[in-house]
Amino acid sequence: MPESIVSVENAAQAYLELLAAKGVRYFFVNPGTDSAPINDAFSRFMAEGKESPKLILVPHETPATAMAYGYAMVTGEPQVVMVHVNVGTANALSMVMNAQRGRIPIIVTAGRTPVTEEGLPGTREGGNHWGQESYDQGSILREYVKWDYELRSTVQLPSVVDRAFKIARAEPQGPVYLILPREWLVEPMLSVKIPDSQRSVAPSPPAPSVEALKDAAKIHSDSDSPLILTSRVGAKPSAVQRLVELAETLEAPVVEVWRTRMNFPTTHPLHLGYDVESRLTKADAVLLVDCDVPWVPKRVKPSETARIIQIDVDPVQLKYPLWGYPVDLPITAEASIALPALTSLVEEELQDEPSTASRLEERRAGIEGEHGRQRAEWRREAEATRGLKPIDFTWLSHEIDTVLDKGTIIVNEFDLVASQVDLMEPGTYFSGSTASALGFGLGAALGVKLASPDRTVIACVGDGSYIFGCPVAAHWVSRAYGIPVLFVVFNNRGYRAVKNSIWRLLPEGWSVRTGRFVGTDLDPSPDYVSVIRSSGGYGEKVEDPEGIRPALVRALEVVRKGRQALLDVICAKP
Repeated sequence: MPESIVSVENAAQAYLELLAAKGVRYFFVNPGTDSAPINDAFSRFMAEGKESPKLILVPHETPATAMAYGYAMVTGEPQVVMVHVNVGTANALSMVMNAQRGRIPIIVTAGRTPVTEEGLPGTREGGNHWGQESYDQGSILREYVKWDYELRSTVQLPSVVDRAFKIARAEPQGPVYLILPREWLVEPMLSVKIPDSQRSVAPSPPAPSVEALKDAAKIHSDSDSPLILTSRVGAKPSAVQRLVELAETLEAPVVEVWRTRMNFPTTHPLHLGYDVESRLTKADAVLLVDCDVPWVPKRVKPSETARIIQIDVDPVQLKYPLWGYPVDLPITAEASIALPALTSLVEEELQDEPSTASRLEERRAGIEGEHGRQRAEWRREAEATRGLKPIDFTWLSHEIDTVLDKGTIIVNEFDLVASQVDLMEPGTYFSGSTASALGFGLGAALGVKLASPDRTVIACVGDGSYIFGCPVAAHWVSRAYGIPVLFVVFNNRGYRAVKNSIWRLLPEGWSVRTGRFVGTDLDPSPDYVSVIRSSGGYGEKVEDPEGIRPALVRALEVVRKGRQALLDVICAKP
């Protein structure tokens, strides 16, 4: 779209015009006195039938920001969330942390307490306008955004908005923070200049060095025991098939570490699950593809002679204060670009080796055998937990797998057991980042469903994650905007991660010796079924392991008819 001039009455209206020109479809907001001009601008656009983003009111900043996160995960496009001055920013911060580590493009907008005490239309008018002012509001989350800025003049607005989107979309993608003081939002304007969309595109992703790829191809083609590790290559769905092609060319196993996307078909014979510790020391060449935390050095390390190759748009992991992993060949590139080029070069290298075919066939046979043994063990693990009461996470995950169809999307916040769920289609699995800030699952699932209205979405959350996700606010949004999701609560009435940490760190400590793991118990459990029913949803408590599948079928039928549902599954305590 060429540059144009649009008539407006004030900067708030100009802001919505600029967002509409960027193709923003939704505007997630938890409002305050600072957002009044924005609310009024939406009223004008609705009255005049003008095109603008649809406002989604979310009564808490955690699910609001998580919804923007979920929507952006599916679409790959920046989403906008508006929060209330510094207090709303503080509430949104944990999800911004998740977005930064997950490389999710979000435009976090916040108002600012009016700068002036009198004299302007937007000046201070309540006691909170003194109490909510910060010396440096951006400092609240500056460490976790790529860019933050406070608007200083309405003249800046088009270029500031344009810059926010460009930076959020540039690799590595991530959240940005834009502060809009109330005085400027109500500042009269006659028109706003909409930049030429052809001159506001995202920067092209980094392309790999050809020489570096040649070196990587040589290392892998000479390898006797290559290994591929990935966490989020599936953030670009096209990269999944590219990874499959490389793995098949090398006949190399793929292990998913801290999986946040569907990265590789789990039924593929080269998929070797999620346990890097059992394979890392055997590998002589390790390829890290979009993998932030490939292993935990305290537990396992690659052999001293192993060659480590890395493909990442940010191979030094600039936002991680400490990241000391040894890498022999870091390649700065987007995986979807680098992988096919690397595959071609590997093919060339392998063609020159007379014994290639037999060597690769032997390696493939060994990996396929390991894949089969691994899957058989996983099936035995599920069967061993089949009749347990309270229900085991393994069996619950197994039963969820039985009701999945090809298009179902899973949003997981920790508790789904990966070994029990098969994923074949890119874009069918999403989880949070290594930041691990609780509360992601509910809002993210709503955002994913909003971006995928024709797909079924199942959110798998622990009871602690459910509480952190502000369920009253999340269920209200689901009902108000017709966003049906199935929420499955893995209710073990406790903080499993904390208890496990105590076991690992202090195996001879007082907690283990006495059996008293203080501060990890969430008993008595709230009635989660009543929470969703208060927002018109369907709820059911499940305590019998044989009742899980029928309950899932009933709940999914409700969801597919357009109504949210929740299963409170009573699981074994940690």
